[in-house]
Amino acid sequence: MKYGYIRISTDKQTTENQRYEILKFAVIKQFEIDEWIEETISSTKRLDVRKFGGLLQRMQKGDVLVVSELSRMGRNLMQIMKILHDCMEKDVMVYTVKENYELGNNINSKVLAFAFGLSAEIERNLISQRTKEALARRKAEGQILGRPKGSRSKMRKLTGKEEEIKSLIGKKISYSAIGRIMGVHRLTVSSFVKESV
Repeated sequence: MKYGYIRISTDKQTTENQRYEILKFAVIKQFEIDEWIEETISSTKRLDVRKFGGLLQRMQKGDVLVVSELSRMGRNLMQIMKILHDCMEKDVMVYTVKENYELGNNINSKVLAFAFGLSAEIERNLISQRTKEALARRKAEGQILGRPKGSRSKMRKLTGKEEEIKSLIGKKISYSAIGRIMGVHRLTVSSFVKESV
């Protein structure tokens, strides 16, 4: 069996690019994809809750797995290496379209997979570090980070209930009790009273 695996992290992304790349690759290799596995899930999720985990369990010797890139399979070096190791142990061939890797049960494949996984993890760490440094620099320059003050909506959970809340406060009812009546937390009542009542 030849499987095409497509994974996106959010429903704002599309599967079409990955599908197109895999189909184009299959035409070049002169084979057809027998089954597609698509999912919208973060690669940080455990394999046993991903469709991909089920696919890995049922694949057998001689099967082929095609992905657009290695990072579609896993998030970090250890996860990618474990997946590739399991595929190599079962004699499952893994093709990655973007990197143009053919990963089978041989030493070259193992070295290549290790090197790629390591470089992908290093790149993610570098991006994270650069982001943190940029934010620290902007903060040091006096730039205010986060949502600008006053950008919060003027409509609040308790908007329009000012009179009712005043009446309850007049009856010496606690913020906790008012919160229960209104279906909000007591701190929401407290901050609303300070700002609006």
